[in-house]
Amino acid sequence: MIVAKNIHKKYNDLEILKGVYLEINQGEVVSIVGTSGAGKTTLLTILGTLDRPNTGEVHINNENVFRLNDKKLAAFRNQNIGFVFQFHQLLPEFTAMENICIPALIAKKSKKDAEKKAEELLSFFNLKERASHKPSELSGGEQQRIAVARALMNDPGIIFADEPSGNLDSVNATELHQLFFKLRDNFKQTFVIVTHNSELAKMADRTLVMKDGRIVA
Repeated sequence: MIVAKNIHKKYNDLEILKGVYLEINQGEVVSIVGTSGAGKTTLLTILGTLDRPNTGEVHINNENVFRLNDKKLAAFRNQNIGFVFQFHQLLPEFTAMENICIPALIAKKSKKDAEKKAEELLSFFNLKERASHKPSELSGGEQQRIAVARALMNDPGIIFADEPSGNLDSVNATELHQLFFKLRDNFKQTFVIVTHNSELAKMADRTLVMKDGRIVA
């Protein structure tokens, strides 16, 4: 599902990625680990098409994504990729329902269809009674589940997660980790997860270890 070839990335004179190659299959849960500064998040943002490499190629579902112009790449991202971040990135002025609907509305789906899908997701996550609550009225675990629901809104084939449990206590972190595998089993999504959490890394089908801008194991 994902093939990356010879990915290099520099910021000014600082070389972050130094030739990354990887392949990830459909339905895999893959964790990426390594010390701070190893290039994990930079790699994730490039695989997720949020940033472009200086050199190299990324193929997702056989699409050479960086041959697309910015507008087409944004549309591809919206339709095929979901993101979960450490700090939720929920919009504070919107309700849980409204936050979940955002990717569908960006894709120009009707509000009625978006809300119907959001209701299904809220039920799946046992958060239906929280639909009208704003993020400040939700617990950390609830906020992260809303963020995962938002990532699933357009039925993407791939979910990229950057330290998704880094801001959660151990109980909520465990529940979130189990949720990823439940989603994979139910919906066949592919998960690529950057994490410092050793328990989550061990649960993954495969763990990629990064060091100094390369995958070393």
